[in-house]
Amino acid sequence: MLREVKTRDVPKLIPAAGPSLAPSQPIPAAGHGAQYLNKLKEDDSLCRQAQTSGTFYLFHNLSPFLRKAGKKYLVPQAQSLLRWHDSHRYCSKTGQPTQKNPAGSKRVCQASGITYYPQVSPVVITLVSDGSRCLLARQPSFPPGMFTALSGFCDVGESVEEAVRREVAEEVGLEVESLRYSASQHWPFPSGSLMLGCHALVAAQRAEISVDSLELEEARWFGLEEIVEGLKREPRSSKQDDGSVLPWFPPRQAIAHQLICEWVGQQSAQA
Repeated sequence: MLREVKTRDVPKLIPAAGPSLAPSQPIPAAGHGAQYLNKLKEDDSLCRQAQTSGTFYLFHNLSPFLRKAGKKYLVPQAQSLLRWHDSHRYCSKTGQPTQKNPAGSKRVCQASGITYYPQVSPVVITLVSDGSRCLLARQPSFPPGMFTALSGFCDVGESVEEAVRREVAEEVGLEVESLRYSASQHWPFPSGSLMLGCHALVAAQRAEISVDSLELEEARWFGLEEIVEGLKREPRSSKQDDGSVLPWFPPRQAIAHQLICEWVGQQSAQA
């Protein structure tokens, strides 16, 4: 798997020239290699090496990450791009091998002339509130005690607003009265998603949850005090002596954490 490198470690990987590196110039790093995507060869050997040995590739200018040191990961985009290259080695129309361009940003089938570009799947992630509480849920695959905001892929032809209303109705049986967009985040799983963070409001008098057991293991309302305590809690400190697990929430790097913090700020301002 690719190694995640936090932004605070980026300066250690960059020579004195800073972000104005030539596109083909390798970036020296201790313990593992780092090169630009145009170093990938047509046989995908470097791509496979990247996935198994911790090598990663950069294809964006580094300066935006340096300006936001400590707040973003450097390589989620590269993770998604390498996975995309691995799954698009052959043309879906002719079955013939596709070839990368020098920058590694697209693949071309010489037999059909079709050009393939990396695609991003839009996902809505929504923090639902009834005005005084917020709704969080968990899937069976989640670590014990972890709750997060509702999320789901946008269907073809859907707007963000339509996707939010549908997902909330499907997963917890609630009707969204109003919603607002907050922020977005790239997510490399399963192969490159754009998380569109939203806040949704439902009527307090119609806030009875009906959980879709095929999607969720549990969903429930949380009050402000419980949310504040959960934000302070880490996974390793959530387990109690009697074996029970207290709720905890996604880490700061996740957009769900931002949505929860925004809700706490709004509730605190209204108090």
